[in-house]
Amino acid sequence: MNEMTIEATVANIETVTDFVNEQLEALSCPMKVQMQIDIAIDELFGNIAMYAYDPETGPATVSVEVEKDPLAVIITFIDNGKPYDPLSAKDPDITLGAEDRDQGGLGVFLVKKTMDDITYEYKNGQNILRIKKKI
Repeated sequence: MNEMTIEATVANIETVTDFVNEQLEALSCPMKVQMQIDIAIDELFGNIAMYAYDPETGPATVSVEVEKDPLAVIITFIDNGKPYDPLSAKDPDITLGAEDRDQGGLGVFLVKKTMDDITYEYKNGQNILRIKKKI
């Protein structure tokens, strides 16, 4: 398992994405899967950056684990911010036009649809969100 702890800011999304992509490239991850994971990182780390410590900032830890059979990657996001379970939010009604839909929730909905598994827990004062994607 590889992990990094970094200040949870929007400016650091690219650093986190590069960190994860290095590991995906070592696994010869297909570009489509890598792009889906990159979108998930952008959404999930972006949400931590914008909301977890608002109006302040704080640290976030991102770890990457590899499962061998079948080959999959598990990415875990941990922050000490306000407790928030993004999976508890109701999925947006995508049959409605953008102007008729409630704002928010579309990014997490997209992550739920593209990842093979996503879990959340609040433990020891930490938000722990895991995504899993088969490669």
